[in-house]
Amino acid sequence: MVLLAKTISCTTYVIALVFLAVAGTSYSQAAEDAKQFYLLGSNASGAGIMPPPGTTLVNYDFYYTGDASGKAATGILLNEGGARLDLEANVDVDADYFLKIPGALWVAPRKVLGGGFGVGVLAPFGWADISADADVFGTLTLPDGRTFTGGRSFSINDDTFNFGDPVLMAFLGWNRGNWHWKVTGLLNVPIGGYDADDVANIGFNRWAFDASGAVTWLDPTVGLEVSAVGGFTFNGENPDTDYKTGTEFHVEYAIMKHFSKQFAAGLVGFHYQQITGDSGAGATLGDFKGRVTTIGPALNYNTQIRSTPVAMSLRWYHDFNVKNRAEGDAFYFQTTIPLGASQR
Repeated sequence: MVLLAKTISCTTYVIALVFLAVAGTSYSQAAEDAKQFYLLGSNASGAGIMPPPGTTLVNYDFYYTGDASGKAATGILLNEGGARLDLEANVDVDADYFLKIPGALWVAPRKVLGGGFGVGVLAPFGWADISADADVFGTLTLPDGRTFTGGRSFSINDDTFNFGDPVLMAFLGWNRGNWHWKVTGLLNVPIGGYDADDVANIGFNRWAFDASGAVTWLDPTVGLEVSAVGGFTFNGENPDTDYKTGTEFHVEYAIMKHFSKQFAAGLVGFHYQQITGDSGAGATLGDFKGRVTTIGPALNYNTQIRSTPVAMSLRWYHDFNVKNRAEGDAFYFQTTIPLGASQR
């Protein structure tokens, strides 16, 4: 789930890998264009709890700001097919990124395999502003064949707005007492805007599948909640770049104190790690695996508009333990609105 853009010239390959992604879309380096379609941090409080039977509307407003320098930024420069660096260059990359992801979920009125069954779709669109500065001390050759030699410097800025790949989902969930479990499958459908010559693409131009399992323990008598989600993302090859992103592992968590039915606060975070390397002719740096760990605060607020319940969540994730990726901060504002739930 991420971004589309028009490039000013082929030199903008320098910053192609700073991008995030969803459903995911997310914001990790080493995967192609530094993004994966699973949006890291999209699962937090209540991750293991099934929505009620009927239709539920969801929306994620996601903003990320980050930068890369030194070895990570040089990796961003070289990991795009056709770029080559002899000797040394200093590269700095900055990115600001906003993604809006509306979606709809439907849960069947009858149980399946003893639990709830649902399907859904997410349709991301968004905006990005990316810039890069490079001081070349050796020889830098860009994908279009242009060469920069020692003592040369250049700057690039690009921004974009467009639609991304839709994400289809199916999920099964169960509960017993204070425990709730859910398994989810996500499929990225590569029909969003994409051009191999563009720096920023919301579309991925590849099929991808994510499988995850979530659990929530919530004791309403003391108002304590612990939620966790773990999963793997499996990527197809991008036929335009001959780049195949490796398998990715992600785990997310939330520890929340519910002070009332309306208000909760706590900590959220996630860890991402690429467990197999990138491959294909376009992966010029080899496997170049990335990782990141985050932590931050979360606030939940439940209210009602007329007779319709509305759940809202505000979250901030700060990067640390970063390798081969941009480092920064991500912010989420999530709303969930169940519409006229049917009865089991």
